[in-house]
Amino acid sequence: MDTELALAWIRETAAAVERQESYLTELDSAIGDGDHGSNLRRGFTAVITALDTLEPDSIGAVLAKTGTTLISKVGGASGPLYGSAFRAMGKALPQATATPAELAAALAEGLLAIQQLGGAAPGDKTIVDAWAPATAAFEAAAADGLPSAADAADAAAAQGARDTVPLQARKGRASYLGPRSTGHQDPGATSTALLFHTLAQVTHAA
Repeated sequence: MDTELALAWIRETAAAVERQESYLTELDSAIGDGDHGSNLRRGFTAVITALDTLEPDSIGAVLAKTGTTLISKVGGASGPLYGSAFRAMGKALPQATATPAELAAALAEGLLAIQQLGGAAPGDKTIVDAWAPATAAFEAAAADGLPSAADAADAAAAQGARDTVPLQARKGRASYLGPRSTGHQDPGATSTALLFHTLAQVTHAA
């Protein structure tokens, strides 16, 4: 990955969030506050505005700016969680280019930041249920190159999101519903899967 690819990733993510806003809101309406899609769209719109005025000289500059903007602009839990993840990844990648192994390590730092802030573990029906398997899959395939690693992470995140359907939420707003949270796909895990899908897309387009 290089700085331009990092920019492309965030721009494609913003576009994907805008396209999927209604779907994310629909998922969140079932077990949350119904604002996940609109909150993320507002946040990533602000991110693009911030990046348009930035001349980043490193991957970290792109990701850190993304993180700080999400924290300041996105309501609910998703802003601090995603924002902290991007800031942690940015801190781990201060250079202009990164190997797949270095990106894998940064994704792991992002996951750690999410878990430290939210206290969630795999199986709690949260962002972690998509981010954790995606990070593991990326790391396992890193030696095969960035496109292969990104594809593996994309597939793992998508499966992780689907696997939240039968789970009972133990963290976040959905946990208040108890057993009624089962049978619904977690919106945070779904937006995380979207994030890894756009990473695979821009990697192949590069």
